[in-house]
Amino acid sequence: MTTSVSAQASTQVVALDGTCPLDRDRLGGKAASINRMRALGLPGPPAFAITTDACARFRDGGAELPDDVWAGVLDALAGIERATGHTFGDPASPLLVSVRSGAAQSMPGMMDTVLNLGLTRELTDALAVQTGDPAWARDTWDRFRRSYADVVGLEDGATEPPDDPWRQLRTAIGAVFRSWDSPRARVYRDRHGIDHDLGTAVTVQAMVFGNRDARSGTGVVFSRDPATGEPVLYGEWMARGQGEDVVSGAVTPTPIDAFAQAMPALHAQLRDVAARLEAEYRDMVDIEFTVESGQLHVLQVRAGKRSAAAAVRIAVDLVGDGILGEDEALALVGVEQAEALGTGGTTGPADAVVLARGTAAGPGVAAGLVVTDPDDALDADEDAAIVLVRPHTAPDDVPAMYASVAVVTEHGGTTSHAALVAREAGLPCVVGCGDGTVAALAGRRVTVDGTRGVVLDGDLVTDGDATGPGEAETALRTWAAARLGVDGGSASLSGLLARVQRIL
Repeated sequence: MTTSVSAQASTQVVALDGTCPLDRDRLGGKAASINRMRALGLPGPPAFAITTDACARFRDGGAELPDDVWAGVLDALAGIERATGHTFGDPASPLLVSVRSGAAQSMPGMMDTVLNLGLTRELTDALAVQTGDPAWARDTWDRFRRSYADVVGLEDGATEPPDDPWRQLRTAIGAVFRSWDSPRARVYRDRHGIDHDLGTAVTVQAMVFGNRDARSGTGVVFSRDPATGEPVLYGEWMARGQGEDVVSGAVTPTPIDAFAQAMPALHAQLRDVAARLEAEYRDMVDIEFTVESGQLHVLQVRAGKRSAAAAVRIAVDLVGDGILGEDEALALVGVEQAEALGTGGTTGPADAVVLARGTAAGPGVAAGLVVTDPDDALDADEDAAIVLVRPHTAPDDVPAMYASVAVVTEHGGTTSHAALVAREAGLPCVVGCGDGTVAALAGRRVTVDGTRGVVLDGDLVTDGDATGPGEAETALRTWAAARLGVDGGSASLSGLLARVQRIL
């Protein structure tokens, strides 16, 4: 039987109300997490997803959004209007939305997002009158203009987005679908073995505004420290900001303790949400959140990127906490992560000259020649040790990061895209070193200590200490050997895990 166009569209645009039956492969990780959080009753704005099935049709159909999918988008948008009491394109009470990518496997920062979509100059003026806050309305408009121009692009001769909100929405959805095939996304997938044919979903969600007032802001937290695995709420907060401010690395946020001091009740609520989601996901989680006028909204959750040492400790600690069994812990640590354990060096001597100091964002130590242009990193000899130093890293810098041995930034925090990519790739990374760092380090040979958060003059990498495996690594080795029924004393942890994971 041939599936009708209307039935086909009904599986390609779906409400994320906690009851959607589609799996992560079709919804994408972001949308699947929203649907799951809605089922748990956690606070967050309403949303719908355009599935990876629609992405396949878009890519096969000449990069055009099919009309039946667009009709489904309009129906789903009406559902958000009913849920929020705001109307898309209505000056009396305008609804603004975010349009975000979301692949089945997390690809942080590799695809595109448009925030505050639905604004025009007329609607901005109406919003200013309605709220009595023209500065906020103007800031939101300016953010949208930049976001739309960067992601979608402006028409020939235009200086701002179209004055038709529905046209903005349709073109933004297409731009997010196209970002699946961007060079940076393809490089990331090649690095991590992700199938290029999978495609991305698109999530459309009602905006909440971290830039709204003094009781607003945005942040990213991990349920555990992603560098060490320590079981503490770890992350960053930016008052009067929006999510892209934090994850882009363009500004340097404050540690999450600042949120605890400014809004202790909401921090306690966030800590409870993190614990609940960690138990639900049975893993360390990475949570994006926004506070608007004193109300917490959880926007996304995913398994958090972590260093090799953190991966081992988290797996073992989750067993101790009663969240995982031993077999699940053995499946949680990647073979490549196990191979990376104990391969980093140390720095010395103690009186080494410190050229820059920032925030430790990717543990480990590496030395090399500083380049400040991503093209120079890509053009360097394959055996050259390059340290990439940037004001902040953009997603387009990812290929250059992979060609480097370490990364340093002037701005950004430990939850920025730069830090996430560096930690996952095992690159030492120091962020937030301050203005002037690029100029001060350009062309020098330096040592980047991503564990201590310093950049040292010269090549000071020494062999790592011989302290041997820690308690967590020993525990994981013991469980793997027992699962295989072998004596694991002389075998590598990576080898044991590879054998165990083939039979789990």
